Amino acid sequence: MTEHAHSHGHGHSHAHGVSPDADRRWLRAALILLTAYMAVEVVIGVVAQSLALISDAAHMLTDAVSIVLALIAMRLAARPARGGFTYGLKRAEILSAQANGITLLLLSVWLAYEAVERLISPPKVTGGLVLITALAGIVVNLICTWLLSRANRSSLNVEGAYQHILTDLFGFVATAVAGLVVLTTGFERADAIASLVVVALMLRAGTGLVRESGRIFMEAAPAGIDPDALGDHLAAADEVVEVHDLHIWLITSGQPALSAHILVAPGGDCHKVRRGLQELLSGEYGITHATLQVDHVGEQGAPDELLTLSPRPGPGPEPAAGHCEDAHGPVHRPGPHRH
Repeated sequence: MTEHAHSHGHGHSHAHGVSPDADRRWLRAALILLTAYMAVEVVIGVVAQSLALISDAAHMLTDAVSIVLALIAMRLAARPARGGFTYGLKRAEILSAQANGITLLLLSVWLAYEAVERLISPPKVTGGLVLITALAGIVVNLICTWLLSRANRSSLNVEGAYQHILTDLFGFVATAVAGLVVLTTGFERADAIASLVVVALMLRAGTGLVRESGRIFMEAAPAGIDPDALGDHLAAADEVVEVHDLHIWLITSGQPALSAHILVAPGGDCHKVRRGLQELLSGEYGITHATLQVDHVGEQGAPDELLTLSPRPGPGPEPAAGHCEDAHGPVHRPGPHRH
């Protein structure tokens, strides 16, 4: 059988998930509407002595910032890879998402402190003004939610902004209820209670953004993909003897990538195996950016090391070091084995 020259054969398939062509018009329209209403709400919140309205305005500020950052990140992500940035600037959107999440968390701490103070010593609140402003806010947020739902939500930024505006909508509902309670019963602590509801929503949204962006920065496997199960799936393919140095990560939101070292049985068709594995990754896992190094068993080792390529998992003595003795992570082989 003809010998293959492929010791470092790399197979690439590129389909970059976060589209730089996400419809900016919808984002800009939502940004203009949010900014205009936010300015009005701050003024009314100060006049009405309503922390609930001011906290809603603060949340809207983070929404507006997230949209601005998303627009900037889209432009940066569209730039081609060059120089030292071999992936381009696609993680700019992850940086902005994390900044937005941290801002939400810091604002929620400040607003929680203010709300507790107002629970202890409530100021005079103009319930009617709060109610009218909150009802108008509900309308504005419904429009903004619809606008962002029309944009490309594959980006963590766009999805984050969408979720933020959705939580704003719930926050305005809580503020409207508080305004109605103050207007009809005179219970002024309802305003501070509504502020705490908004704080809880901000904490939830901020924590989610920081967690998801942190996973990408730490190069964790995409949610919903079990690396051990995927490795076993690859190892079960015909002619595959071992899979190691398996890494799965997200370049940016919606763009998974994978690299692995595949060892094929002597005489096997490495190129056919590589094509088959890439089809499997693309079709079953949605991973279209894959780099596979494919080697025949024993190509770089001595003849007596053919089947002792890396430490064998499980109990018992380990074989002698072979082809890749410093493999990163679990080793996957056909058949039952311990990771």
